[in-house]
Amino acid sequence: MQNSPTPAPITSVLVANRGEIARRVHRTARALGMTTVAVYSDADAEAPHTREADAAVRLPGNTPGETYLRGDLVIAAATAAGADAIHPGYGFLSENAGFARDVIDAGLTWVGPPVAAIEAMGSKIEAKKMMGEAGVPMLTDLEPADVTEDMLPVLVKASAGGGGRGMRVVRTLDSLHDEIANAQREAKSAFGDDAVFCERYLERGRHIEVQIMADSHGTVWAVGERECSIQRRHQKVIEEAPSPLVERTPGMREKLYSAARDAASAIGYTGAGTVEFLATDDGEFFFLEMNTRLQVEHPVTEATTGLDLVALQLDVAAGLPLPSATPPVARGWSFEARLYAEDPANDYTPGSGTLWALDVPGVCSTFEGPHLPGIRLDSGVEPGADGALIGVHYDPMLAKVISYGRTRSEACASLAGALTRAKVHGLTTNRAQLVRVLRHPEFIAGNLSTAFLDDHGAEALAAPLAGAEAAAISALA
Repeated sequence: MQNSPTPAPITSVLVANRGEIARRVHRTARALGMTTVAVYSDADAEAPHTREADAAVRLPGNTPGETYLRGDLVIAAATAAGADAIHPGYGFLSENAGFARDVIDAGLTWVGPPVAAIEAMGSKIEAKKMMGEAGVPMLTDLEPADVTEDMLPVLVKASAGGGGRGMRVVRTLDSLHDEIANAQREAKSAFGDDAVFCERYLERGRHIEVQIMADSHGTVWAVGERECSIQRRHQKVIEEAPSPLVERTPGMREKLYSAARDAASAIGYTGAGTVEFLATDDGEFFFLEMNTRLQVEHPVTEATTGLDLVALQLDVAAGLPLPSATPPVARGWSFEARLYAEDPANDYTPGSGTLWALDVPGVCSTFEGPHLPGIRLDSGVEPGADGALIGVHYDPMLAKVISYGRTRSEACASLAGALTRAKVHGLTTNRAQLVRVLRHPEFIAGNLSTAFLDDHGAEALAAPLAGAEAAAISALA
């Protein structure tokens, strides 16, 4: 058990991020009586997260390197605005151990795990060694020179990577050397670290992750699992809680939770984190990585458990204990679909321009819950009379649309219906692909894998919801 820090009340929190996650943290902070502080680039001067905060500090420039990745400017902004804590959100500096250390050295409360835990998980190579020593199931690392034909396919991964960058699937021995070099170049550009490694590749594995919440008083929760197998370019598109695989595999949930708690305990973890696994259809699973931050898909866990994970993050950062020895039992089912400004039929090319309308029917909550069956909408954009400008500097996600239902079929149908009826005008999006996946017989049956889009034809799934005949009739009308 760690030494318990003296509770230090948080009165004002700066979110070192933008868009929907900044708005999400602000909502909980306001509900807890805290003052909210935003930082914004020039491109985000009129963004909702900037306008809604109690105070907002400009970070001159537009690109992430000039603004949201400048830890020194973010800390200076917190000091200038009188904030006593910094919440990093996800992405940008959220898993940067140096930034976390600088926040603490500046006398501010870091709403995240210990610096040592971030460092331990920051290198996938070192993280796998530590998790193996803790008894967490692992995929065996392979030395490139030792890879033989019968070991293929293998996956080349960046040690410091994330979001699918610095990752290559290799299917032939003669391409291994070139793909390693390509992965190293991409990793160096994206993360400043060109270290890569190889591991066995499960062609049709299932991506299962466990939400962890731990306090500094020795309590470690495995809050619930999520399945994130629907991916494009190794990036998640549709997530759900619980996992249909875990739900139908006897004993798998207990083993998963035990492995996740062991992983967190091995590095003295506190706060919110996610332990990710790759699983086979028969319930065998292997450690992938640990994300030392809040995840994009955290709403599906909030919907099924009734918890506010951001509130728990703030409590733990202030030195408070978790409210009980064990987390609440999950109930019902929840899905999250990431609505992107991108063209799935054109190699997922991101879009930019003016978003004139984003209207999703049936929304019963934003940035919380939902506590009853219905739709939750977390979005960083709000089109007005002049629309909302979607630029080229940041991730093209427009919104997260989340459903909650009593059963999987109810939650799935609810989300598909809401996306179908949604008004999304001005930009090409992945809406049609999301709906077609949610309504696919194999998806409805829970037969998922990380190769789902490839197996069932990504382009076919991206076809417009309205066929040529329907479009012609609409035009005539």
